[in-house]
Amino acid sequence: MSNIYFNESVILLNLEAASKEEVLKIMGDNLLSYNLVKESFTPAIIAREEEYATGLPTAGVAVAIPHTDVDHVERKAISVGVLKDAVEFGVMGDDKETIPVRIVFLLAMDESHSQLSLLQQLMGVFQTEEALMSILNEKNKTNIRSLLEEKLDFGVLEGEK
Repeated sequence: MSNIYFNESVILLNLEAASKEEVLKIMGDNLLSYNLVKESFTPAIIAREEEYATGLPTAGVAVAIPHTDVDHVERKAISVGVLKDAVEFGVMGDDKETIPVRIVFLLAMDESHSQLSLLQQLMGVFQTEEALMSILNEKNKTNIRSLLEEKLDFGVLEGEK
């Protein structure tokens, strides 16, 4: 999986939001500001999250992996949001339960097979409580970038702006 846009500009630390919709709007608008997604991305990601929840009860800290259809994406990207305070997201596969999420991995994939591949790789990260706690407690965006580049097979990375 190559040419994913991932750098410090799409890592948001200490993100303050009162709801999952606000989290997704802040993160989606950030991707839009770098022309990585289309105007339709943020409304589509919010709508999809309502229908298909992406919260995961992972070890140590809960995460969410919102994503939407490829037609809302200009260029493959992954954004990481570390929330100042937990925000309730629906639990994946259970439309009645919610979970307090602290880390959001917002995926903008331009091909459905690369989205599946990235989701599988992220699941490997989620199984390591140490990695998630490192992301949660890290104050340096470059260190988070390095950790994820090491854990995920990004191939040739771009976005060195």
